[in-house]
Amino acid sequence: MSDPTPVFDDLRDESDELDRLVAGLSPQQWELATPAPGWTVAHQIAHLAWTDHSAHLSVTDADAFHGLVEKALAAPDSFVDEGAEEGARQPSDVLLAGWREGRAALDLALRESPAGARFPWYGPPMSAASMATARMMETWAHAQDVADALGVVREPTDRLRHVARLGVRTRDFAFGIHGLTPPADSFRVELVLPSGADWAYGPEGAAQRVSGTALDFCLLVTQRAHRSDLDLRVEGPDADRWLDLAQAFAGLPGTGRPPKGAAR
Repeated sequence: MSDPTPVFDDLRDESDELDRLVAGLSPQQWELATPAPGWTVAHQIAHLAWTDHSAHLSVTDADAFHGLVEKALAAPDSFVDEGAEEGARQPSDVLLAGWREGRAALDLALRESPAGARFPWYGPPMSAASMATARMMETWAHAQDVADALGVVREPTDRLRHVARLGVRTRDFAFGIHGLTPPADSFRVELVLPSGADWAYGPEGAAQRVSGTALDFCLLVTQRAHRSDLDLRVEGPDADRWLDLAQAFAGLPGTGRPPKGAAR
């Protein structure tokens, strides 16, 4: 099994970058609306704190985590929003301190987890590396919402390779959640990372192909930008259909973002 330390380190660094973005915000800035309907900057951080807590319980206390799953099953359409709303009602300094404490606890738990262990989740069980990859994707995506609310343009990093990999590996889930049968053939995804390095997934000779920058692909699969605003090239009808459905996150199909200039 490969060493999961790099993804743990990248999750830590991605979280630290978002921390620097919100650490000095005024109370008014914490209340700024983000592109997610009904969610402020505070909601975004509260959601990350809530999910980090869930992940920590999954790794350290499976019985307690199963209690959270039962609550989710009882209110599948509202439990995420309720968790964010509860956290967002806290004073910003309390919210920030809690998020910092929770992600530090999760980082330690993941690094100390037994090799080969798998942990329960709201979907299939995950390894420590997969858990960190999922947290990396969510942290990056919600940081994008915060940056958009603040009018900040973030500098992309090669940490996007983790988000891209999850975006590819959730292809069949994206088809299935829309009631569609996933394509039988593998796709080829070829991306250029922010450093200029190439990143690829899937067989070289695949007929269904997607190419472009890692940033645009990650914005697509996290539904942080509309496909029409991104420069992604596609070959094959199945791959073209996928780009309209792709979502790297669990749960019901997302509504995504409207095209730039469209009325919300």
